[in-house]
Amino acid sequence: MNVLILGGTTEASALAHALAERSVPALFSYAGRVAAPKSQPLPTRVGGFGGVEGLAAFLADNRITHLVDATHPFAERMSRNAILAAQQNRIPCLALTRPPWVPQAGDRWQRVAGIEAAVDALAGPPERILLAIGRQHLTAFAARPQHHYLLRLVDRPEAPPPLPHHHVVIDRGPFTLAGDLSLLREHGIQCLVCKNSGGDGAVSKLTAARQLGLPVVMIERPALPERREAHCVEAVLAWLDHEPAPDTERGV
Repeated sequence: MNVLILGGTTEASALAHALAERSVPALFSYAGRVAAPKSQPLPTRVGGFGGVEGLAAFLADNRITHLVDATHPFAERMSRNAILAAQQNRIPCLALTRPPWVPQAGDRWQRVAGIEAAVDALAGPPERILLAIGRQHLTAFAARPQHHYLLRLVDRPEAPPPLPHHHVVIDRGPFTLAGDLSLLREHGIQCLVCKNSGGDGAVSKLTAARQLGLPVVMIERPALPERREAHCVEAVLAWLDHEPAPDTERGV
């Protein structure tokens, strides 16, 4: 057995520690979008693969027998590539992903299909908006320059975002309800824009918005091809115990 974890999430790190504790041969891969990625107890690589063909070649060259996609729920391209590359190499693939958030009583969500729809949802008079979407899509919101944006990012942007009115907060989750309530109040936030990432590490901003009666523009997850999913490390370990490696399937 030799496992490749496509990582970058809290769940990926938890899986890496579980495999290391069990001495399961495994590699950990980061996309390289964070300046100082968290160290892992497994051999680690950083960077892209070069599309489906590049990932398929990496799987073959490194004799990977099981692929676990534990990337962010919005890493659509990587997740699609993982499905296709695993199929090409005829190895089992499992997605370790968080269940999406669902609205609760008192929530004021406007659910939208993507970044462009989120930008459209901000048509209207100037407001103070918490833009909790990461740094990749900030430029899209330049189409709504009337707002003041509070940007919560893991790393400080290399260049100033093209938003006339903004303030950057550098922070890394998990976040707390008390901290997010304080953040929203301190900056006079009137609306949140975020991705439906799921999990516990960033849910406190939604609880804070609910308590303060603030509207939330919720960007829903991209549609992916049918795939096998697990929602906890224990389920991945059980899958590895019962999913035969390719050589076993061929009777080699």
